[in-house]
Order: sequence, then structure tokens, then C-alpha cells
Amino acid sequence: MLPKHRPKQLSLGPLESEILDILWELGSASTRQIHEQILADPDRELAYASVTTVLQRLSQKGWVSCERRTDADGRNLPMLWRPRLSRQEATSLRAFTQLQEFLAVGDPDTVAAFADSLDQASVSQLQAIAERLRAARQARRDPQ
Repeated sequence: MLPKHRPKQLSLGPLESEILDILWELGSASTRQIHEQILADPDRELAYASVTTVLQRLSQKGWVSCERRTDADGRNLPMLWRPRLSRQEATSLRAFTQLQEFLAVGDPDTVAAFADSLDQASVSQLQAIAERLRAARQARRDPQ
């Protein structure tokens, strides 16, 4: 199923993808925690400010949200970043987008040539997908 929330921009750079992977792994994290996770690799060098910039960019694109927090005395705590989509939702959304772009070619010969070149495993997957589509559409038509 496609997620209700869709990022404004699906394309991600390598560092954006890496930071998103860290957030999916941790669930939520402060900028410092993300920075430390990246620097756990002794061969990596990355400024804290770069992580902050990338997180802000991911937020603008709609991939992450930021929670401003305070303690009981009203003092600011580190902001907490969370992914707005699960890894599975992101994978589904990317696959859906790629399929839509492929079908937008609109040339039946191209689509047929692609389908003809699929191996048996791919054909079995497509048949399973088609069956799930039929079941989902039937369930929408005949709600119980």
C-alpha cells in the first residue's frame, strides 16, 4: 500500500540516503547522534554543520520531521529528527513512481518488449501482484 504522506522530492543524494538509513535504524535521533553514527567509521570525516544542513534539506523535501523539545524547566533540549515514512513505504513509493514513469512512455511496443524479456521469476511476481490487485479491488467493491 502506498503511504499517505509523500515527500515533495523523491530523489536523494548519497549523504541524504545515509542519514535517512540511520534514522530508519534508530527510529529517531538528535543531530549529534546521527553525526556520531557517521563518524563511527574511522575513515569518515564530516562536519557537524553538514549533518545539520542535510537534515534541514531532508525536512524541506518532506522525508523527515523535527521535534523541538524542552525539559521541565523550559530549557531547550536537542531537536529530535524522525523519518516521515518507513523504509518499506519509501521503497513502495519509489517503485510506484518508477512504474508510473515507465508506463508514461506510452509506447505499447516498448512495454511489450520489456514484458517479453522478463524471466520466469519476474513473471511469477507479476502474476502474484496482479492477484493482489484483483483482491484489493474486489474488497473495495464489496466491503463487508
